[in-house]
Amino acid sequence: MTSLPALLGIDTPIVLGPFGGMSSVALTAVVSEGGGLGSYGLYGYDAERIADTAAQLRAATDRPFALNLWMPVGTEVRPGEVDTTAAVATVAPLYAELGLPLPTEEPERFLVDVDEQLEAVLAARPAAVSFVFGMPSPAWIEAFRERGVRVIGAATTVSEAVAVERAGADAVVASGFEAGGHRVSFLRPAQDSLVGTMALVPQVADAVGIPVIAAGGIADRRGVAAAWALGATGVQVGTAFLRTRESAASPAHRAALANVGADGTVLTRAATGRWARGVRNRLVDTAESGAIAPFPAQSWVVGPLRAEANRRGLGDLQSLWSGQSAALAGSDEAAVLFRELAAGVPSR
Repeated sequence: MTSLPALLGIDTPIVLGPFGGMSSVALTAVVSEGGGLGSYGLYGYDAERIADTAAQLRAATDRPFALNLWMPVGTEVRPGEVDTTAAVATVAPLYAELGLPLPTEEPERFLVDVDEQLEAVLAARPAAVSFVFGMPSPAWIEAFRERGVRVIGAATTVSEAVAVERAGADAVVASGFEAGGHRVSFLRPAQDSLVGTMALVPQVADAVGIPVIAAGGIADRRGVAAAWALGATGVQVGTAFLRTRESAASPAHRAALANVGADGTVLTRAATGRWARGVRNRLVDTAESGAIAPFPAQSWVVGPLRAEANRRGLGDLQSLWSGQSAALAGSDEAAVLFRELAAGVPSR
């Protein structure tokens, strides 16, 4: 099996978790410059913005980086397909509290066309492209391979890892339920795919013949060493890097991550309509007290509220994505954190 560094052209098999909607060029570049694989999440980006982001990344680093896309699973709703009245009414008191008008007119589309995004990433030719919520068609995978772009998939179960390998991926991220952000399940509902990292990684390593990248609950050298003991040959770290000052997380978000314990996170559909792990706050409690629209309509329902809360520094009304190991992250400087993680990689 080809090693992850040889596969991706990196020095150290540490991958930055791609933050959909919360990535930063600065953090991606720090991880890449450190010898790992910096990743940038493109959720919601159109072709022009993808091209601009790739250009910014290349200006910031000449080392390999990955671009990340969400694949459609078929359950996404379009504007006008569902009645969002009850979901809007549920969070109306929060809109009133901030003096914001309630969202009334739905946009022409909730999501950017995935083919438009794929074309843009193909043109950008990053070192790697990673996917969550499944894999693109064989034709797209072949197109990336023809351009020398490595393909990475994500799995929350062994069955998904096997499906990712069969789809043609060069490596697979085995994401345990400890991980922060969205649960990226695609074969079964997320609530039926809650496998912990310790159980998931060794079974995935036994089931596939491609490199396995462990994710979920890893925030220091101990977690990295444990991942290797379980059969992984790389790790993906998200929340610990989200705590650093180079990330795009708001000050309120970073403060919340510094103070949340292992039992302080919750799986919720409050922010987007899909299950995701984050810190429980008033936004979560209010949204869960009534109706929640399906993905991605719920993002439209609470989007203006979250944006204004972020502008005002109100962490209680933001989406505070967090994994269960946030408290283990020991530095707010990305380069220092990277060196800490690298110390757990077995010497070759």
